Amino acid sequence: MQDHTPNFAMHELSALNRELIAGTIHQLVDRFVADRTLDSESLLEFWVELPGMKRSRGTFRGGFLMPDSFVYLTDYFQSGPDGIQPCGAYSGADLQQAWADLLDEFIYQVEIFTSPIPSTKGVTLELWAGNRKRPEGEWLYAVDKKIELL
Repeated sequence: MQDHTPNFAMHELSALNRELIAGTIHQLVDRFVADRTLDSESLLEFWVELPGMKRSRGTFRGGFLMPDSFVYLTDYFQSGPDGIQPCGAYSGADLQQAWADLLDEFIYQVEIFTSPIPSTKGVTLELWAGNRKRPEGEWLYAVDKKIELL
């Protein structure tokens, strides 16, 4: 059996970049939830562009670009009468704990993609929150924002 684990050291994102990502995710999720009800297909996706590195990208059957990674929003939240609330797995926990867990997972995934380079300066993240038509991959509804890490 061959080990296919990438050979690189993880680099943690700076506090400033963590705040930038967290603020952007809050904006996207809040906007999405204001416009739509969360369901089992509600996603938060991202694409990473590393300066000076080219990578092959996958596509859905309909030709739409696959994200580098994603999380299901309903693993953390559900729609409630007053907006977003923690999902059932967080019974007894407050909304802040669900947000903290989502951001920890998301930032960890971004750190995996940015670790092959020594600095995150110039790294571009494109973040989308929305619902896709399956299996074609076309967005039914989405909000997005592109940010550059410092």
